[in-house]
Amino acid sequence: MKIEEILQKYPETAEIFMEYGFHCLGCAASNFESIEDGAVVHGIDVEKFVKELNKAIEKK
Repeated sequence: MKIEEILQKYPETAEIFMEYGFHCLGCAASNFESIEDGAVVHGIDVEKFVKELNKAIEKK
């Protein structure tokens, strides 16, 4: 999924994105970057990041 799609479907994940340094959530890149793409650009462990996103979604 693209970052923008995730944020639209699961707005509760925005806090996790911010904690991991995704401070430009509304930027053009979020429309075409996947979670993996963004994690690589930001030097983030993709598996750990996805687990945190899933936790945020499950709390809803």
